[in-house]
Amino acid sequence: MTSRRTAAAAVVSTAVLALSGLAVAPAFAHGSMTDPVSRVAGCHAEGPESPKSAACKAAVAAGGTQALYDWNGVNIANAAGKHREIIPDGELCSAGNEKFQGLDLARADWPATSLNSGPHTFRYKGTAPHRGKFELYVTKDGYDPSKPLKWSDLEAEPFATVVDPGMQNGDYVFTGTIPEKSGRHLIYSIWQRSDSPEAFYACSDVVFGKDGAPTRAPAPSAPTAAPATGHGQHAGHPATPTTAPASEAPAAPTSEAPQTAAPAPAPQGGSGSGEELAETGGGAATPYLAMGGAAVLAVGAAVLFVTARRRHG
Repeated sequence: MTSRRTAAAAVVSTAVLALSGLAVAPAFAHGSMTDPVSRVAGCHAEGPESPKSAACKAAVAAGGTQALYDWNGVNIANAAGKHREIIPDGELCSAGNEKFQGLDLARADWPATSLNSGPHTFRYKGTAPHRGKFELYVTKDGYDPSKPLKWSDLEAEPFATVVDPGMQNGDYVFTGTIPEKSGRHLIYSIWQRSDSPEAFYACSDVVFGKDGAPTRAPAPSAPTAAPATGHGQHAGHPATPTTAPASEAPAAPTSEAPQTAAPAPAPQGGSGSGEELAETGGGAATPYLAMGGAAVLAVGAAVLFVTARRRHG
């Protein structure tokens, strides 16, 4: 009889702990800028084990290959909008994460995307989409890529801000107007989730016009596949990829695009529009549903215990 009571109690405890864990387990979003492609995404596309460009080779030498396998995870879990307060100067591209320290290397040969000032359609791969706000900054005139990137190197205000942009083929797509620039610069993107304090960061090296073209490396490529899961992958063992459709094409930029893009309507789940945001973190009711499930399972286990006791009493 004692053994039956102990077993039933263990079943109840295990059920409650397991389902209660579902209520508090954090859900992570993932992604990185792919147009213009970020340093980490570009180096990942070159191949984590054998990157081609000198800058990506140096990044691997500094931080290892794991950073490139986790290209969509340059994040701070508890940022809560305090980006300038918690990320030190010189560590903007890694977001202060030691694993990504190679992205902070100050050098003028990072593969760069050719851009023109004015309207541009940006693409941000959302490998685990979530609602939130994107802010894009560009470096000031006189930016020196051979020196560590500081917050003071960026223009004071973002040139593009968008809330909950629509998605196309796994990319967030939105338009912003890039201020007049020339030569080599850097675009710094911040993706702050609205359903969590987590934020993601990306450094994209760019070259405007002809100035600086002789010193820039070949244009980088964006990843053609994205890990299905994010954090905690082992070096040399990336998660199962989800390949983007070959027909994927950027949306045409709109003329006279405002510097602050208007928020897109929140897409409805199951609409089939191709502009859905995955609710990977669950809604406000998720914890209560999980707790309710735990309670139901606990009650069921208790009933089984009582039944067994009556049969063998």
